[in-house]
Amino acid sequence: MKKIVFLALLGVCVGTVSAQTERPIHEIYAPMIFNFIKYIQWPEDEGTDFVVGVLGEDNVFNTLKSYYDGKPKGTKKYAVKKLADPSEAASCSVVYIGKNKSRDFDNVRNAVSGKPVLTITDSFNLGKKGSCINFVVVEDKLRFEINQASMGSANLKVAGRLASMAILL
Repeated sequence: MKKIVFLALLGVCVGTVSAQTERPIHEIYAPMIFNFIKYIQWPEDEGTDFVVGVLGEDNVFNTLKSYYDGKPKGTKKYAVKKLADPSEAASCSVVYIGKNKSRDFDNVRNAVSGKPVLTITDSFNLGKKGSCINFVVVEDKLRFEINQASMGSANLKVAGRLASMAILL
């Protein structure tokens, strides 16, 4: 009987440890955002920085900043910036809008309209509403949607490898 109780207790402890060692979502989103960038082509421009703006989600911002800020991207370098206002999105190449700022999506979309800016969101239905890429959970798995019309409007080209992994809208 003691052996059964011990094994049950061990199982509970192992389950608890496994749950605690799962990576926080911001440590998953930051590398995914970076990988999206690798598979998207922007029109040529003269700037020296490739600006990744983050609206909301301090943890995603801090992770992106610590992982990628100042690193080279071809002839440019990454500059990760915290956006205080949706209007600042117009000066970025990529804008990630956290779930807690999803209500600002329309303002960001208006600010970047006609500009080659990749918008990435994490809220229900924002992919259909016009975000270029939107994180979604399908059957308990993190996936992403690509809005092809929004990509085209932003004059961005998506590599087939990325498109093949996405839910296309």
